[in-house]
Amino acid sequence: MSEDRADDETEPGPPRVPDGGTASDTAGDTTTPMSDTDHTSDFEPMEPNPDENHEPTDVFGEAEEFDLRSGADSCYKCSSCDTSCPVAEVDDDFPGPKFQGPEQWRLTQSEEDYEVDESVTSCSNCMRCDDACPSGVPLSQMHNTTRGRFVDEQMSKLSVEYWRNRILANYRTSAFFASKVPRLATAAMNFGPARWVMEKTLGVTSERDFPEFATETFTDWWQARGGAQVQSADKRVAYFHGCYAEYNTPEVAKALVRLFEHFGYQVAVPEQGCSGTPMFANGMLDDARRDAKTNVSSLSALVDEGYDAVCSCTSCSMSLRQEYPELFDFEGTDEVAANTYEAVEYLRIHEDLSGAVADTDVDGDLAEEFAYHAPCHARNQGLDRQAVELFRELDGVDVEDVGDSCSGISGTYGWKEEKYDYSMEIGEEMFEHMEHAEGQTGMTECPTCAMQMEHGTGYEIRHPLELLEAALLE
Repeated sequence: MSEDRADDETEPGPPRVPDGGTASDTAGDTTTPMSDTDHTSDFEPMEPNPDENHEPTDVFGEAEEFDLRSGADSCYKCSSCDTSCPVAEVDDDFPGPKFQGPEQWRLTQSEEDYEVDESVTSCSNCMRCDDACPSGVPLSQMHNTTRGRFVDEQMSKLSVEYWRNRILANYRTSAFFASKVPRLATAAMNFGPARWVMEKTLGVTSERDFPEFATETFTDWWQARGGAQVQSADKRVAYFHGCYAEYNTPEVAKALVRLFEHFGYQVAVPEQGCSGTPMFANGMLDDARRDAKTNVSSLSALVDEGYDAVCSCTSCSMSLRQEYPELFDFEGTDEVAANTYEAVEYLRIHEDLSGAVADTDVDGDLAEEFAYHAPCHARNQGLDRQAVELFRELDGVDVEDVGDSCSGISGTYGWKEEKYDYSMEIGEEMFEHMEHAEGQTGMTECPTCAMQMEHGTGYEIRHPLELLEAALLE
């Protein structure tokens, strides 16, 4: 098309002038062409005219708890949290993390008589929503505080559900008494009629086998050996062993101690209670606060002396690192959180662990192929590929990742009779991947994930620390 043709097709019209009008608007002025510099506008902005008696509305008021408004405001309803939630995928009555988090938190702050929706108790506290959120909304913190409010203000303290949840949340107390007669306690807890009675009266599922109690607790072993066998002025760790390594799998705790001493660390075992993970999941925040106060007090004193805290359970390290600063303000809480590590993570940071593993091999019982599951709480700490990467160069061993799905048990969630079927449905993907893996021995850092893996496949489950001990010390 020619330029003449294009000009012919152009609709004629008055040219535009800088103030948004047209030349026809300025027809009275025919002597001086308009320019940007010459143009002046008659527009005069009004001065602000606020009402001197106006008081801004305080939407959330003065809160005694941590202020989560900024987190709630960061939610733009993308629903990434809902699509990542394993419970929402199988339980049609569960509205998902978005409602349980920012939406319900806003309601609790803005409506004085708002009653928390009971569905918050169906959250398993896997914390996958935290990892999924692109805006950094503190979803699990909102869930924990809202669930705690529901338990404190709305749940009947005389209900069977309350006492069932409290017994499960305070597993350390039950395990302490069971450890006094471990063989009898193990037999009694797995006696068929007793399990039936517990399901019918308390709502604890009879489908699962209770874990075996150790005949010697970890702290009994620690005291019998005379405590730390290595002294060091600059390599010191405080071991937070948690409940399960204390009463059920002390072999994991012993492996940690021997490994750290192998690398020249002085190990301390401070006074401690439960990390609080099962208490958070059940809304028992007063119980969690009680144990957290003990843990922070003893660990912060050691941190001041140059110790770092290490954990063999990824839920324990997650609790000390993330949930304590979110929920408690004891003196020393932030210092403990900043100096807490998962045990293998710590050795990878401070020692040439990969090099040590590459220079050795494994034979005997642990020379085999493993199906590894990364716990949800390991994923939240960026540790989901750790074991696979570490053992890649270890001769005599093959570790296969069985996918990124949740195991489904989520601590106490899968022990509740009404949640058992959901927990098994969530775990189905992991079970299938394990069965298709080459190995028939499982591996994970989380004790309750280990329960679920064994329950769903029949495989024996080991901890990465046990394999490290076999590779480097035996």
